[in-house]
Amino acid sequence: MPRLLLQLLERAGPDTIVGRASSRPWASALFQGRRHVIILALRGADAAVRAARFAQGIEEAQWSLHRHFVADIAVDDQRPIDGGTEIELSVLTIEDW
Repeated sequence: MPRLLLQLLERAGPDTIVGRASSRPWASALFQGRRHVIILALRGADAAVRAARFAQGIEEAQWSLHRHFVADIAVDDQRPIDGGTEIELSVLTIEDW
C-alpha cells in the first residue's frame, strides 16, 4: 500500500497528509486482494479546489502497483476540516498473478 499512498499524495498535491490508512484481506471465488480505507487531509486556502480536482475522474485513473492492480477506487466522503478538506477513499486492490 505504500506505493499507492505515494501516488494518492502526488495526485492530491502539496500540503496533503495521510490522516489514516488501513487495510484488510478480501477474497472472492476468483480473486484475492485487500480492501483499503484511506483518509487524506488537504491543507491550505485552495484545499477545497484541490479536493474537487483530486476526486474528478479518480475511478478511471491509472495506478502503478507491484503485483497488484486497483480494481475499484471511490471517494466515500469529502468534508471541511480546520484549515482544509478531508477526503475518505475506499480502494480494492487485487493480486495480479
